[in-house]
Amino acid sequence: MAEFNLKSLKAEEFINHEEILETLEYAEANKHNAELIEAILEKAKPKRDEAGTHSVGLTHREASVLLACDIPELNEKMFALAKQIKQDFYGNRIVMFAPLYLSNYCVNGCTYCPYHYQNKNICRKKLTQEEIEKEVIALQDMGHKRLAIEAGEDPVNNPIEYILESIDTIYKVKHKNGAIRRVNVNIAATTVENYRKLKDAGIGTYILFQETYHKESYEKLHPTGPKHNYAYHTEAMDRAMEGGIDDVGLGVLFGLELYKYEFAGLIMHAEHLEAVHGVGPHTISVPRLKRADDIDPSKFDNGISDEIFKKIIACIRIAVPYTGMIISTRESAKVRGEALELGISQISGASRTSVGGYTEKERPHDSEQFDVSDQRTLDEVVGWLMEMGHIPSFCTACYREGRTGDRFMSLCKTGQILNCCHPNALMTLAEFLEDYASPHTKELGYAMIEKELGNIPKEKVREIAKSNIDAIRNNNKRDFRF
Repeated sequence: MAEFNLKSLKAEEFINHEEILETLEYAEANKHNAELIEAILEKAKPKRDEAGTHSVGLTHREASVLLACDIPELNEKMFALAKQIKQDFYGNRIVMFAPLYLSNYCVNGCTYCPYHYQNKNICRKKLTQEEIEKEVIALQDMGHKRLAIEAGEDPVNNPIEYILESIDTIYKVKHKNGAIRRVNVNIAATTVENYRKLKDAGIGTYILFQETYHKESYEKLHPTGPKHNYAYHTEAMDRAMEGGIDDVGLGVLFGLELYKYEFAGLIMHAEHLEAVHGVGPHTISVPRLKRADDIDPSKFDNGISDEIFKKIIACIRIAVPYTGMIISTRESAKVRGEALELGISQISGASRTSVGGYTEKERPHDSEQFDVSDQRTLDEVVGWLMEMGHIPSFCTACYREGRTGDRFMSLCKTGQILNCCHPNALMTLAEFLEDYASPHTKELGYAMIEKELGNIPKEKVREIAKSNIDAIRNNNKRDFRF
């Protein structure tokens, strides 16, 4: 039997089944232990000193106690703390991105994904480089600056060379004032050598969802194909970091397995990355299982309610305070709005989950990976965010200035977000307003910029940001960054 060891590089030791079971037992036994829960919440509170804002985060066991807690007044404290941590570390910025599906050819047999190789109904597509260029222009014309590319696992149709060529194409496309400044990559687990190639290609974050941390369930859900190998998949982030990628993104597909198990595994994985590499995940995503071409979510009996979903988000934010959190258009506008208050710091906008979907006038459904719940335009999402008091940010400065991995975490921990990310968000918002926004969104945006400039602590930074925004508005200048 494998023994629990966060510093091990073996999947069954750093995501240890027995440790998770013991954690869930401990959490269940202490879900009414008000004194313990209060102490955990106190530990998680951000502390401030001359060096900035600090938070130690929580262990998987402490975080699991919070998730199990069913004392209403303590749950309210929990939600308030999650909101405070989000504000203290990330401010009111919300980073915008869109997925770009390159190919839905796949050799895996995943039972929850319509791209599985046995699905003969779905229209199989793979974009040529010319088609990718058209998709990128369509995304640039909306105002996007950051993409997450997606492709099924297929060594013949989607080899690493195709992915690398596609990244190069995306970065080269310049249309009007548009440019994609950061390409994140969500592709199957691969080798250290291939991760080095992705690093050299200039990717931002490497994202790989675990789907489920429960090994037995994992192997049943992935009956065939290379993804069936639980250890190879689970150890992918260690290989990515060995290959030089220091921004990695975790996530599970909630609804496949019992959510408390998944939550404990997810926090454990974050702890492992911190223990081994000195830096935790750059992002954590929280997708829920949704209907797709030949996938009926009701066949999976571990679905979670909106209330539990929001509590999971709050507990992740408290446990891993420095990590960005992502929610996609899988969720409705209502759920996304509520999640923003509990710790989410990145959202997608105007997403199409089909291959070649952005160049189609009507949203195509014949090659979608999942149903999109929030179908608003990017302009509508940007306006909605501002009406709720959030700054839509198209910033990619940290990645382009080399502030990744532990360097970004240092920026976050020392409280310099307001002197760096905050003005960058305002400047990229001004770009969006000038180039892509409707009149109503433009009016909202400049009112917000005027107000938020006053929240930049350093006077010199504030004056430079104001000058740069004037240059964006009056001289058609672009791409300023701190």
